[in-house]
Amino acid sequence: MTYEIIHNATCRHHIVFGQCCPCSYPEKPVTMVVTYPPGGTVDAVARLIGPSLSKALGQTVIIENKGGAGGMIGGAYVARAKPDGYTIMLDASNFAQNFALRQKMSFSAADFEPVSLLLKVPNVLVVNPQSGYQNVADVIKAGQSAQPAHFASAGPGSAQHLAGELFNLKAKTHLSHVAYKGGGPAMTDVMGGQVPIMFASLGSSWPHIKAGKLKVLATGGDTSSALLPNIPTLEKSGVPDFSSYEWNAVFAPKDTPADVIQTLSTAITKVLKDPDIASRLQALGADIEASTPQALQAFVDAEETKWRTVAKQAHITLD
Repeated sequence: MTYEIIHNATCRHHIVFGQCCPCSYPEKPVTMVVTYPPGGTVDAVARLIGPSLSKALGQTVIIENKGGAGGMIGGAYVARAKPDGYTIMLDASNFAQNFALRQKMSFSAADFEPVSLLLKVPNVLVVNPQSGYQNVADVIKAGQSAQPAHFASAGPGSAQHLAGELFNLKAKTHLSHVAYKGGGPAMTDVMGGQVPIMFASLGSSWPHIKAGKLKVLATGGDTSSALLPNIPTLEKSGVPDFSSYEWNAVFAPKDTPADVIQTLSTAITKVLKDPDIASRLQALGADIEASTPQALQAFVDAEETKWRTVAKQAHITLD
């Protein structure tokens, strides 16, 4: 049996027994599934914005970690969740990269509704201070030599690996990839001099840059970072069309009502405009990027296309 409820002259919805009218959303706690384990950067972002998002929505936001397989375990869980706005997902740049690198997926991008981009953190070109590299031109020269230099990453298909291969593609170099089991060990070896180069996240490398343990030559963002105002972008340093970010965004299951999506997007924008939240995220090297659902969809589509091209060029596959 279907009933029509008229809340006001501009709000008209049909509901079935057991279904809530979207106008009243949210009427109970919202679970935000984080697709990475506790303690990492993605988890830290979720727990930073969670309390403020609770206030903006007027309901508790519960943070639930479902990490593993580069975000695919949490992604599969949310893809199967009821599309009512009470289960949402905070994911990272692997959301687009997985579709570019893998053929075997238990879900697709079409299983989600975009809600809002949260932030973007540029990958930065860092080197060991004793490496002798003074600028990007030195790295390009080293990458075009008969015995190309090496760069470290957190593992095959990681954001650092893809950024390095994007550099090879755009700078016409042949830097050799050295894969580690995680970004921490990779960065440790760059600081120790075992591998001279890394395309690291500004967030994770910033403490070591400040301490003088890493030398930053350029940022991979579209503009210079507020943390590194005197450091040029890679594009301005002679690497055309280079843009590489690690990012966080919120998604909901496919067919979540449009007005529920809008409520979530509006609340997230409000949270990110809070000066305290913004300053704490910017201290991590993040560019605040609250967006409309439509803008997030366009951004994800562009990211997937870019990394699919890089994966094909570098023969990267994770299946």
